[in-house]
Amino acid sequence: MTTDPSAAPAPARRAPAGAAVLRADVTEAIRDAVVEELAAVGFARMSIEGIARRAGVGKTAVYRRWKSKLHLVLDLVGAFAVDGLPVPATGSLYGDVRALLEVMSHVLRHPVASAVIPDLLVEAARNPEIAEAVRGALLDGQRRMAEGIVSGAVTRGELAEGTDPGRALDLAIGPLYWRQVVVRDEVTTGYLDELARSVVAGLRAV
Repeated sequence: MTTDPSAAPAPARRAPAGAAVLRADVTEAIRDAVVEELAAVGFARMSIEGIARRAGVGKTAVYRRWKSKLHLVLDLVGAFAVDGLPVPATGSLYGDVRALLEVMSHVLRHPVASAVIPDLLVEAARNPEIAEAVRGALLDGQRRMAEGIVSGAVTRGELAEGTDPGRALDLAIGPLYWRQVVVRDEVTTGYLDELARSVVAGLRAV
């Protein structure tokens, strides 16, 4: 097959402009700056200006990616939430609760989560819009996992029909959050084992 030398070359493909071009290195620099800014001033005093300055970019670069500091922080926290993870399926209520505690303990140990979640909860208590956003970012995935765990236990006959998944979540995550985020005490394997047994006993006592 011969090529027609008179044929015009194909036009060069133009790169998309505007919002379609978001450099990954800039995005990561902004995320790193958010972590540093949170550690330095907390959520309430954190500003887009401070984040941009720390990242070495203009405010426009931040706003092209997130419409507010709340959405930026929720995006970071959401990366460490349990949303999207499979519901534990160990074959027993104790095993499923223990697996949930392991996942949540790992989430709460992450420096971003441990630094920002307390501040977000304070802000959520003051602002219904923030409360709704926090609920979606932090709680929806946990609720889904709790519902799956309770449903499986009811099917196996380990829990009574009508057991409240919300109560299961309260029993499991409440003590863990208190120990890791509020008191900042060590969470050992033994502690998670004991807590899982306590959660199971509490659910069965209803």
